[in-house]
Amino acid sequence: MIKAAIFIAPGFEEIEALTPADVLHRAGAEVELISITEDKSVTGVHGLTIVCDRVFEGKPIDAKDIIILPGGMPGARNLQHHVRLTDLIKKYYDEKKWIAAICAAPMILGEMGLLEGRKATCFPGFEHHLKKAHHYPAPSITDGHIITGRGIGAAMEFSIEIIANLYGPEKASELRDKMVVPPVGGD
Repeated sequence: MIKAAIFIAPGFEEIEALTPADVLHRAGAEVELISITEDKSVTGVHGLTIVCDRVFEGKPIDAKDIIILPGGMPGARNLQHHVRLTDLIKKYYDEKKWIAAICAAPMILGEMGLLEGRKATCFPGFEHHLKKAHHYPAPSITDGHIITGRGIGAAMEFSIEIIANLYGPEKASELRDKMVVPPVGGD
């Protein structure tokens, strides 16, 4: 079974956190929403409060197949300033495990130097944070073991891209059909 961790910080973008959680659940993955605060309840940038499965502090992260970083401001900056999380991101990068970031969150990877020489996308206006990356304004891009998404409107495509990488294109196509998600550029 695929295991995923989605890290939640105050000011996170609700759609960018919950869409991948939902789509991964539909695919059969075990998904943990992990608060980087001392409280399992975290409020997003638009005032919606969610209750995470657990808090990050004081507990080890079980082996996950992917870690996911939603955007939103100040959520992405709050994730970026969490040293234990950035240490985990670096560990996943070094071990070539899957890392996915959407909207403002790819800036975390860019400023850590993890996107150098890679194709990536992010929210318009954040391109300068993608240090030495090859930026493309696509909804979602995979380069190696890193998946980046452009923003709120791309959250579903970003989630489908995660499924395609973790489960294969057939599962992604199956979910796309079941959820009535048109292909990019299609009808």
